Amino acid sequence: MPGSNMRTYLGAVALLVAERNQWRHLPGLLQPGRWIWRQRTVKYSSTGRSNITKVLIANRGEIACRVIRTARKMGMQSVAVYSEADWNSMHVEMADEAYSIGPAASQQSYLSMEKIIQVAKVSASQAIHPGYGFLSENTEFAELCKQEGLIFIGPPSSVIRDMGIKSTSKAIMSAAGVPIIEGYHGEDQSDQYLKEQAGRIGYPIMIKAVRGGGGKGMRIAKSEEEFQEQLESARREARKSFSDDAVLLEKFVHTPRHVEVQVFGDQHGNAVYLFERDCSVQRRHQKIIEEAPGPGIDPEIRRKLGEAAVKAAKAVNYVGAGTVEFIMDSNHNFFFMEMNTRLQVEHPVTEMITGTDLVEWQLRIAAGEKLPLSQEEIRLKGHAFEARIYAEDPQNNFMPGAGPLVHLSTPLPGPSVRIETGVRQGDEVSVHYDPMIAKLVVWAADRQAALKKLQYSLHQYNITGLNTNIDFLLSLSRHPEFEAGNVHTDFIPQHSHDLLPPPSATAKEVLCQAALGLLLQEKVMTNAFRLQTEGVFQNCTSLPHLIDQFSPFASSSGRRLNFSHTRNVTLQDGKNKVAVAVKYNRDGSYSMQIEDKTFEVLGDLCNEGDCTYLKCSVNGVVSKPKLIILENIIYLFSMGGSAQIGIPMPKYLSSASTEGIQGSTLAPMTGTIEKVFVKAGDRVKTGDTLMVMIAMKMEHTIKSPKDGTIKKVLFKEGSQASRHAALIEFVEEKSDEAESKLNPGRRSDDK
Repeated sequence: MPGSNMRTYLGAVALLVAERNQWRHLPGLLQPGRWIWRQRTVKYSSTGRSNITKVLIANRGEIACRVIRTARKMGMQSVAVYSEADWNSMHVEMADEAYSIGPAASQQSYLSMEKIIQVAKVSASQAIHPGYGFLSENTEFAELCKQEGLIFIGPPSSVIRDMGIKSTSKAIMSAAGVPIIEGYHGEDQSDQYLKEQAGRIGYPIMIKAVRGGGGKGMRIAKSEEEFQEQLESARREARKSFSDDAVLLEKFVHTPRHVEVQVFGDQHGNAVYLFERDCSVQRRHQKIIEEAPGPGIDPEIRRKLGEAAVKAAKAVNYVGAGTVEFIMDSNHNFFFMEMNTRLQVEHPVTEMITGTDLVEWQLRIAAGEKLPLSQEEIRLKGHAFEARIYAEDPQNNFMPGAGPLVHLSTPLPGPSVRIETGVRQGDEVSVHYDPMIAKLVVWAADRQAALKKLQYSLHQYNITGLNTNIDFLLSLSRHPEFEAGNVHTDFIPQHSHDLLPPPSATAKEVLCQAALGLLLQEKVMTNAFRLQTEGVFQNCTSLPHLIDQFSPFASSSGRRLNFSHTRNVTLQDGKNKVAVAVKYNRDGSYSMQIEDKTFEVLGDLCNEGDCTYLKCSVNGVVSKPKLIILENIIYLFSMGGSAQIGIPMPKYLSSASTEGIQGSTLAPMTGTIEKVFVKAGDRVKTGDTLMVMIAMKMEHTIKSPKDGTIKKVLFKEGSQASRHAALIEFVEEKSDEAESKLNPGRRSDDK
C-alpha cells in the first residue's frame, strides 16, 4: 500500500488508518467511514476449535457498544456497521472499523443480510455477533453465515427456526416434559376456525404471532365480540414485523408473572442455567423494568425453574446464550411460553448477580470452548434491577418519541451501577429505530437495598430535549406493591391511577424555584453582557453564546438589585399561566407572591462540573435542584422528581394561528400510514378507528376524537406522515349552542 495513502503512528498503541481512496473498488455503501486497527497488549486465544480475532457486530446502539467493550477486553478487533442515520453514532466511534451499509430504513441496512455478509468478508471478520433484534433470530441469516464460512454467535439455524415458530416450540417442549399452557398452535389459520378454537379454550384469549417477539403481534381478546378486531390487528403487526401473519391462541392467565431463565449451552453437550429474572412489569406487552432473582421465589421453585429451562435447552441441543420464558401463576405454577435464541436486553441483571460476562461466554462458546463454569460453580449473590429509559410519553399511552438529547447527565457508573447506552449528549433518538435511550442497572446485597439504589440513580438521570419515562420509573419503583414484590403483567394497568395521575398544578414552592432560577440566570447574563460591552471579555471565549446582545438577559432596565422594587414574572405551568409578583429585598433575597400566598426566597447558582445547581431556600426549606434553562423552558431536577416550567413567549412572537388544524386529527409522531379505514363522507363516532400508523416499530391506532363527518383523508396507505401533520379533516359542524343563537326559537328536542 503506497506510503502516501497510509499514516502510521508508532508507540504503545499503533494506529493504522486506510484512506477512503483505498476502498474505491468496493460498492459505495460498503466504503468504510473509518478503518482503524489497534494493536493491543492482550490477545485472546481460544482453547477450542476456532481462534476469533475479529468480530463484526450486526447491530447498533447500546448492544453494539456492549459487545465492543467485551471484544476489546478479550483483545479482539471489532467491526461496526451503520446506516446513514447512524454515521456519527457511539458504536461507530467505539469500533476499530466501521462500514456504511445503506439508508436509515432497517430493511435497507441492518436487515440486509447480503450487505452485512459482504462487510464481514471485506473486513476479514471471522464471526458475526447479531446482538438482539434485527437479524439475531433470523434462520436464513444464521444459515447464510454458515455457508459463507463465518461463525454466527448464536445457536444453529435449525434451533432458531424451531424456537421461532411458537407452535413448533410448544410441541417440542411438550414432548420433552416441559409444562405448557392450554391453547391452539395448529395449521388452520382461517378466521372462523380460530374463532371456534378461542371459544373452546375460553375467553379471555391471548393472540400471538407465531414468529413474534418483543410484544409485536400480540393482542388480548376479552370477548367473542372483539376477537375479530384484535385478530386483524395482531396479524397486521405480525406481517409488518416478521413477514408472517400466522398466529397461535393461548388461554390468558389473569395477573400472571413473566419469569424467564438464562441458559447457556456449549458445543460439547453441556448446558447450565444462571437463575431467573422477573420481567413482569410491562407496558404494551414490552418489558420496562426487570430484576434478578425473582421476588418471592424460594430456592425449591428456583431449582425447578432452572432444571425445566435446561431440559428445554437440551431438547434442541442448544448452543450459546438463550432465555426460556415462563408464565407463572399466583401459586408459583409455571408454564413454557417461548425460548429466545439470543442474548436478551435484560441480561445485565443476570451478570450482576452471578459475577459473569455473558458476552464473553458467547464469544468463547462460539470459538468452541466449553462452558466457563459448571452448574455447581454458578453462585447467586445479591439482587439487581434494570430500568429501561425510553424516549416516550407515559401520559400519552407511552407514545414513543424521537428528537435530540439536548442535555444528558447520568449517575456515576461503578461496580454496582451500570449504564448501558449507545447515545451521548447531543445525539438524536431516531424515528427509524427503537426509542430506548439507556438501561440503568444497579446491584446491592438484597432487594430493598437494590431498590433504594435504583431510586437514587433514577433521580440522577436527567434528560432534556424530549419526553422520557424516568419520572414514571420513579413512581413505579416507589409504589408500595412494587416495593413489596407483588408484581405481575397487569401491574401498570391495575395501578395506573397511582402511577399515571392526571396532570396537576405544580407546587407553588417549585414555581418559586423556577422564578428564582430565571432571575439568577438573568443576573449572570446581564453581568456578562455588561462586562463584554466594557471590553473585559473582548479576547476571551469562555462565554461563547451566553452574551448575545439581543438576549432579553442583556437588558438591565428595572433589574438593578441595589434597591427594593417589585416586578412581575409570568410562568407557564402546563396550560395555565402563573403570575409571580417578585419583590427584590435589600439583603438580596426575594419575596414572591403567587395568588394569595407569599414565599420568602433566597438562593444562588453553583456549578459542579458541567451542571448548574440552584441552592435555594423557600420559606426556610433548603434544597438544591439541578437547573437547566433551554430556549423557553426551565427544567428542575431534584430528589422529589422533575418539573418543566415554561416561559411564555410575548404575544407578538406567538402569532402562529392554530386555525386549519382545529378540525383535524393529527399524527402523534412521524410514521408510515399502514391502513386507512375511512373515506370522505363517512360518518364516525368518538373512538372509531380511522387509521393505523407504523412508527418506532410499533402499530399505533388513530381514533376519532369526536362524532362527525369525514371531509378529507389527507394521507394514503404507504405514505409518510410527519409528527403533528393533519391526517384527516372533519366537516365543520355548528354546535348546538351556536345553532340556538342562530335560531333562538328552536328547541334542541325539536324534530
